Amino acid sequence: MKLSIITGLFRTLGQFHQRENWTRQQLEAHQVASLQAIREYAYKHSPFYQRFHRGLTDSPLHELPILTKHLMMEHFDDLATDRHIRLQDVKAFTELQNGDRQYLNRYWLNATSGSSGSPGIFLFNRAEWTTVLASFARPYEWAGVPVDLLHRQKIAIISSVTPWHMSAQVGATLRSRWASTLRLPASEPLESLVAKLNDWQPEALVAYASMGRILASEQLAGRLRIAPGAVFTSSEVLTNETRRLIETAWGKHLFNQYAATEVGGLGAECEHHHGLHLFEDLAIFEVVDKEHNPVPPGVYGDKVLITGLFNRTQPLIRYELSDSLRLAVEQCSSKRPFAVIDGIQGRMEDILYLPSVSGGEIAVHPIVFHQVMDTVPASGWQVVQEGERLTISMSGTSQQFAAAEFAARLHKALADQGVIVPPIKVQQVEVIPKTASGKAPLIKADRSPSKQHQQTGATV
Repeated sequence: MKLSIITGLFRTLGQFHQRENWTRQQLEAHQVASLQAIREYAYKHSPFYQRFHRGLTDSPLHELPILTKHLMMEHFDDLATDRHIRLQDVKAFTELQNGDRQYLNRYWLNATSGSSGSPGIFLFNRAEWTTVLASFARPYEWAGVPVDLLHRQKIAIISSVTPWHMSAQVGATLRSRWASTLRLPASEPLESLVAKLNDWQPEALVAYASMGRILASEQLAGRLRIAPGAVFTSSEVLTNETRRLIETAWGKHLFNQYAATEVGGLGAECEHHHGLHLFEDLAIFEVVDKEHNPVPPGVYGDKVLITGLFNRTQPLIRYELSDSLRLAVEQCSSKRPFAVIDGIQGRMEDILYLPSVSGGEIAVHPIVFHQVMDTVPASGWQVVQEGERLTISMSGTSQQFAAAEFAARLHKALADQGVIVPPIKVQQVEVIPKTASGKAPLIKADRSPSKQHQQTGATV
């Protein structure tokens, strides 16, 4: 890691510390000023925004049009504020390089996997990338894992090592003699992961939620023998049972995080564990329904619109994420000025659309499955919608696991939502199938052409 990155990271973290002591009024003033600066920069340097916001440059944020990932990628060249950036060149660069170099020698490049149906590519200049690094370091400090040159923590990170994945890019940037980090691919065989972790003995553990659950089961079974002082999860829905298993395994509070490739860290739990503080000094969040109307605290939204307050290379103004969040009614007892979310129930892509007994269809949220799945002693589970059938894979279950009884309970839970329950197949497997990045998604909806749906109908 270059000295300039290190000094920039610590300087940015110092700014974060000051903001965390702001009043709500100071935070909102910062948002207003930063939003104005971002909009002015975009209108001056981005041909796309000059067209997209024509006649609306003085309008309030909530009146501006929605930016989707598809729209951003379709107008990639014109949206970027550097006229030298070309999507064709970016794609060629990713094919020729392995992630160790910067595009045009000045942009850190990150790409989504496309699991939501549309891959995205996002570029950050040095200042922006330093902010991204600091956004991932902030949760460590809240958890009591200091980020400074005097405390060299041994950290194990189990995630994607795909070169252009954000976690891999962050890891590559921070790799230095000051950071003692073991990075392991979540796609690696479990036996190998356990052996390497036993040998490394990390002081902090970072993993996808599904991988955290699997490793906790290994710890409770006595095969994994580590004693991390802090455990972090991110990138997937964290169920109550997964949290319970992890905290039972290591006797430590779990710190959950919320992030997106588009802007980096978006939120995290603090030491009080009353929900995840949204990083409102880095982005403006709008939790909305499917028609993009704001939803009140205590109600899950269908999407969240984010407006980055530091992204100038690719300004993201009212950018749509398909995450379903719930703003907390009660705020955290800490003095931090940030809003809190007390629930993340997955993405819109995780919703299963099933026929309703009264006609039409009902969108069944992952939470309906969590309520049944998390009652079963298992190291992992996955629901796959295949045509007119649901296949439930369970790993780490005992020989006494009653598949028929479990299927009956799931059938009832779905019937209670008013759906015509499809055939349910329950199978016990050694491991839950993972994606190329090593994630083990809890829900895999059928997205074949015959199953494509508009986001309409009742939602449960």
